Amino acid sequence: STSPLRIRRPRSHRPPKPATMRPSVMRSAAQLLRRRNYSSASGQQARKVAILGAAGGIGQPLSLLMKLNPLVSSLSLYDIAATPGVAADVSHINSPALVKGFMADDQLAEALDGADLVIIPAGVPRKPGMTRDDLFNINAGIVKNLCTAIAKYCPNALVNMISNPVNSTVPIAAEVFKKAGTYDEKRLFGVTTLDVVRARTFYAGKANVDVNTVDVPVVGGHAGITILPLFSQATPSTNALSAEEIKALTKRTQEGGTEVVEAKAGKGSATLSMAYAGAVFGDACLKGLNGVPDIVECSYVQSTVTELPFFASKISLCK
Repeated sequence: STSPLRIRRPRSHRPPKPATMRPSVMRSAAQLLRRRNYSSASGQQARKVAILGAAGGIGQPLSLLMKLNPLVSSLSLYDIAATPGVAADVSHINSPALVKGFMADDQLAEALDGADLVIIPAGVPRKPGMTRDDLFNINAGIVKNLCTAIAKYCPNALVNMISNPVNSTVPIAAEVFKKAGTYDEKRLFGVTTLDVVRARTFYAGKANVDVNTVDVPVVGGHAGITILPLFSQATPSTNALSAEEIKALTKRTQEGGTEVVEAKAGKGSATLSMAYAGAVFGDACLKGLNGVPDIVECSYVQSTVTELPFFASKISLCK
């Protein structure tokens, strides 16, 4: 099913003449983003969201986007350093969520206390020549420590794992929660939404269809050839693409992260698009917590779809 969680491009328009300028035209950026990105929060329970790794390349734009979400009443930003500055910056945005910054190990408990949703972009980003194994050796320990704290201070929170390699960090989190006696397979999600976002974008461009109408399920995992975009199930369907074009689209989706790393020439990875994808999935989780029906996304979760213990597929987010 098509996800409703897309940012729609503003309609093209001519600048109005000064004589016809209306106050309604003069909207703030925050108002526009809230109106276009997220459903109304009217009648919904507001939630506390904690972002672990909030001062990083993904964490900062993700914090910005979650500050704009009307379902968020409290935004808790945590990192090992620099978080107070990020929190002060984000807190100046004129949206209702209250923002607090936390730094270092001794403030992690307070950052997590009472969180309904924890999003984890913490860890080192990919650099040219770095493999997923290289990432694992560094990020595994970070994820283990953070999940140990989650199990202690907010064991009932939904956990959205962005830290790479997701194929490995999600099972690590599961084992930490099992050891603590707090594991719930329905509360741990590997965020693979960026693969879906890329597949939609690339498909729309090649098929020459409106990207706002496109949905492409992506299954498997979140690394290289484990990423399996199902273009045969894409909507709207089209017969305009050849088998070779589908093969090329599949490869580009699988190598999207490498494409960005190389384009940034060693000065960064896919931070902005990942922050957007993380905000989309985070919003879906908040809607699910609040009882909004028919929220369907793809995610890397404990699964019986194949013989693999974890697998990315379509899931329904509901209470």
